[in-house]
Amino acid sequence: MPTVSHAFFVTGSDTAVGKTLVSNALLKLANEQGCRTLGLKPVAAGCYLRDGMQVNEDAWDLMHSASLDMDYPAVNPVALREPMAPHIAARREHIRLQAEPLAEHCRQLLPLADFAVVEGAGGWLVPLNDNETMADLACMLNLPVILVVGLRLGCINHSLLTAAAVRASGLPLAGWVANHIDADMAVAAENVATLDERLDAPLLGEIPWLKNPGAVFALRHLSLDALL
Repeated sequence: MPTVSHAFFVTGSDTAVGKTLVSNALLKLANEQGCRTLGLKPVAAGCYLRDGMQVNEDAWDLMHSASLDMDYPAVNPVALREPMAPHIAARREHIRLQAEPLAEHCRQLLPLADFAVVEGAGGWLVPLNDNETMADLACMLNLPVILVVGLRLGCINHSLLTAAAVRASGLPLAGWVANHIDADMAVAAENVATLDERLDAPLLGEIPWLKNPGAVFALRHLSLDALL
């Protein structure tokens, strides 16, 4: 079990590439090692009503994968109704997203855990408002970044651009995960090999394609060795 907190910002090569799947699996792996774990999703767009409260499915899963007992608003302080880019969803609800209050919310909670993940929304440069992006939130938190790569046509370019942007922001790329999201992708193994050569970060695991993968399935293909 680690003696100091290990916290990471999880981003993706694109939207719908498996950030939550990987985040949940990493939390469960850390649970197995006796860590106090915490998953946060500061902004989520696309919610349903549960007991009179707006709830996002991804954030709900993070809450239940972590070992620390948190209420839902602590895990997901901004839950936007419509499934779209968060700055647009927020504008339609007359909400102004700002990076610093979101970062401060996370700062208050992260020290409670031995292992924590803060999951972004969409990709690295998804806007929060007219001037700030998800990258600004990650930089304010000053967390190492885990990149989830959805293996499909175009993923090499998207992943290398994201990794370059992460490093240009001054944050280290702590590792990356290859997630097979296209069952029919040609030369998938060659794509993974190319990324492994060029990303200059540890490959934390490769998740095989499954129609409806869950965290228990994914964790068998991941390792925390490079993170703890």
